Amino acid sequence: QEQLQESGGGPAQAGGSLNLSCAADKYIHRNCGTGWFRMSFGEERELVATIGSDGVIKYGESVKGRFIISQDNANYITHLKMNSLKTEDSATYYCRAYSGVVLCDYWGQGTHVFVSS
Repeated sequence: QEQLQESGGGPAQAGGSLNLSCAADKYIHRNCGTGWFRMSFGEERELVATIGSDGVIKYGESVKGRFIISQDNANYITHLKMNSLKTEDSATYYCRAYSGVVLCDYWGQGTHVFVSS
């Protein structure tokens, strides 16, 4: 069983919006930082947004002001609201749980986002 279950993604128009969700179990959600990274063909993996176990939020420079990360603590889900999409946002998006209160290192399977002009 995957530790992180991703959903959302798919095709979108430039200027539009998409939502990604990452469901984890209670232990991971409460004790690990969680967030999103992305990788497009030929590029290195890039930070999109994270929420630390201390609640500190970080955004990658390319998505600041456009993407919003949030958490549903009742259902152990981390959401990524992607607004004002650009073609360069096209990538495979990976959910990640990383060390916070406890040692964590989990990756989701990845979900594809394709933004057309």
